[in-house]
Amino acid sequence: MADFKKHVLRVGAVLGLFAIVATTLVAYTEQNTRQQIKENERQALLDAINTLIPHEQYDNAILQDTIALPKTEELGTEETTQVYRARKQNQPVAVVLTVVAPNGYSGRIKMLVGIYYNGTLAGVRVINHKETPGLGDKIDASRSNWIKQFEGLSLENPTSAKWKVKKDGGAFDQFTGATITPRAVVKAVKASLEYFKNHREALFAKNEEKS
Repeated sequence: MADFKKHVLRVGAVLGLFAIVATTLVAYTEQNTRQQIKENERQALLDAINTLIPHEQYDNAILQDTIALPKTEELGTEETTQVYRARKQNQPVAVVLTVVAPNGYSGRIKMLVGIYYNGTLAGVRVINHKETPGLGDKIDASRSNWIKQFEGLSLENPTSAKWKVKKDGGAFDQFTGATITPRAVVKAVKASLEYFKNHREALFAKNEEKS
């Protein structure tokens, strides 16, 4: 009977040790997985930013040089977003804003908009949308070059009245069978330029200088 009890205790100890080791391994794996996911997301964001603002154009840590923007009606955002600021030799170069076109054909269209300090567009990239495949999804840079036409434009080029799709008398092409989607994007990009013009100095203010 005594030997049986010892055996049970040994088995229990082994099982307990196994449980501790297994729990530790699971926790370690989960932590590493979370860290890897976080790093992958960080790299994807940096790659997206560098698509708009080539990394040779700035020398600061752009993912750390940020300010938080609360919900901003002009940009279509419904939650706090980060503004990424590019600088070279401590001089402002550009910002990357998160902008949402709320009125796409299939809902909200989320974009990154890069704007140089002089108010010229560095570029625009759609990062989330639900637009119709083969029609509205041409706003995605992987589907067509349409989104790249914004590069180098500003509120003066084209003029304010021309910041519309051609169907509405503007300068921008729409898609065959899909006007709502490009119309929404053009409107949101123009709004982002107007927001930048009105808030440029605040967007570039050093964190320690903000009240």
